[in-house]
Amino acid sequence: QVRLVESGGGLVQAGGSLRLSCAASGTRISINAMGWYRQAPGKQRELVAIITSGGSTNYADNVKGRFTISRDNPKNTVYLQMNSLKPEDTADYYCNANVAGGTSLWGKGTPVTVSS
Repeated sequence: QVRLVESGGGLVQAGGSLRLSCAASGTRISINAMGWYRQAPGKQRELVAIITSGGSTNYADNVKGRFTISRDNPKNTVYLQMNSLKPEDTADYYCNANVAGGTSLWGKGTPVTVSS
């Protein structure tokens, strides 16, 4: 059974940086796109960034230029480097992976809090 395990969340001051990691563990699998989503209190979950197995990326407009998504395919790991963090970036951040066969997997989430 495949699990996604996120790490790297925490508390940071505005203007600071954090790096999130998400590793897929379990049976050897083929993963297509991987991405990060976030959900702030009282709001819907939204896409932050996504990266294909070939390295193509797409970002939400409100994080472009500040966040960078990357992945290590042999390790089935995706990263999210977050710079110039703002209080409005405060949310629970969730890792997502689309596995060969069409299954979409989610991690349990890691909290990010940006203080002003």
